[in-house]
Amino acid sequence: MARDWRDERIGELERENGELKAQLAAALARITALEEKLRKSSRNSSKPPSSDTPAQTAERRKKAAAITKPGGRKPGGQPGHEKFTRQVVPPEQVAQHTDCIPQHCERCNLVLHGSDPSPELHQVFHLPEVIPLVFQYALHALRCPDPACGHVTLGKLPAGVPRGAFGPSVIATLAFLIGVCRLGKRPVQAVMEGLFNLRISLGAVIGCQDIASSALQSPVEEAKQAAQRAAVKHCDETSWREGPQRTKVWLWTVVTKHIVVFQIHKERSTKAARALLGKIRGVLVSDRYSSYGFWTLWLRQICWSHIIRDFVAIAERGGQSQRIGDSLLEESRRLFAWWHRVRDGTLTRARFQVYVRSLKKRVLALLEEGQSCANSKTANTCAEMLKVWPAFWLFVDRKGVEPTNNAAEREVRHGVLWRKISGGTHSELGSRFVERILTVVATLRRQNRSVLHFLRDACEAHLSGSESPSLLPQRTRVTTTHHEIRAAA
Repeated sequence: MARDWRDERIGELERENGELKAQLAAALARITALEEKLRKSSRNSSKPPSSDTPAQTAERRKKAAAITKPGGRKPGGQPGHEKFTRQVVPPEQVAQHTDCIPQHCERCNLVLHGSDPSPELHQVFHLPEVIPLVFQYALHALRCPDPACGHVTLGKLPAGVPRGAFGPSVIATLAFLIGVCRLGKRPVQAVMEGLFNLRISLGAVIGCQDIASSALQSPVEEAKQAAQRAAVKHCDETSWREGPQRTKVWLWTVVTKHIVVFQIHKERSTKAARALLGKIRGVLVSDRYSSYGFWTLWLRQICWSHIIRDFVAIAERGGQSQRIGDSLLEESRRLFAWWHRVRDGTLTRARFQVYVRSLKKRVLALLEEGQSCANSKTANTCAEMLKVWPAFWLFVDRKGVEPTNNAAEREVRHGVLWRKISGGTHSELGSRFVERILTVVATLRRQNRSVLHFLRDACEAHLSGSESPSLLPQRTRVTTTHHEIRAAA
């Protein structure tokens, strides 16, 4: 009996020990997951640098300083940089001219005569007080002289004259202040009254914004179609807020050489990506997000900045993951050292392609090893990377394709700043204005064209019913016209 009791007790202790081991394993797994979550930063995930803690920021700067060789450059302009020189305004544009002629010699005080045929010009710029120009239209009401009719006919405004109180220049200026300067509605009121002596209500500011949005609809749609046809395009997305409840939606952007298009969509999905990118045409540069999975792998370049962040996350998990991650990071540094030489012209693309062949084999072997790693997160990450393996290397063989998605990430930053300042948009109409004005501003900056002039031309065309100006580069528009002429012939 005593022996049976001992056997039973041993069995209970073994079961209890098994349960405790299971609890310990679960707790350790949870601790590991929480520690990795705490370690997440802009270095090893898609989190923005602004979300880093002070310690993470200090670590990021320390590691960047260790990688970057000190160049010994002093702050400010560097030797050989192009100096900015203000051009002298021609005489016909000078508002006031004053001759400063010395009367006496500053050395011996003798009286001086004559004038300098080529004096040194010193020009001082002043801003005039702006007084709005008011165009008045008297609408006469005349009664029909026929007693049987007696109808009163009211005069009509000339073509192109807006029904509202503000013309195209005012509407364009308001759109510029909101879209370029990212000012809120009340600051816009203050600027219009303080600088332009024009009082305007909040409702009128919103009304002018809606008119500007309608004026930009056609040019933006044309730009979107041109971006979809581009040979190389970059795409990215970030969160946005819309409606009274500030519901989370998404701000998407597609970036080409001369055109940038924004779109606010309710979803962060393949449906939204297709709505922006259209049919599969040309090369797409993006991150590994699944919404871009519909694009052909052989026409896709995965952003290496995101790949390297994943490598950093693998290396920070310790053990076998750390060895694999460190090796992958070393291969990445080698790859980009060669790529920078290709861009500088010190390494030919043909030689670069030869170098990359062996590097690809080493990276592939490391990812395959990581796929069978004991750490499940590392195994999953490596497995997902192997699924899009061909899209890692398109930039090696295809000229004009960048290895990173920095072009789209830089452009989407303007939308992030707007969201942080304004908190988003109150309605879908507001979202349409945001995506259109962001498209106009980013595109025209790429083409070195005036945003304010374009906005004024677009508003004038909209109010008069004439053809809208185009966001396409002049050369692109001429080419399109020739195609149309040949088709018509």
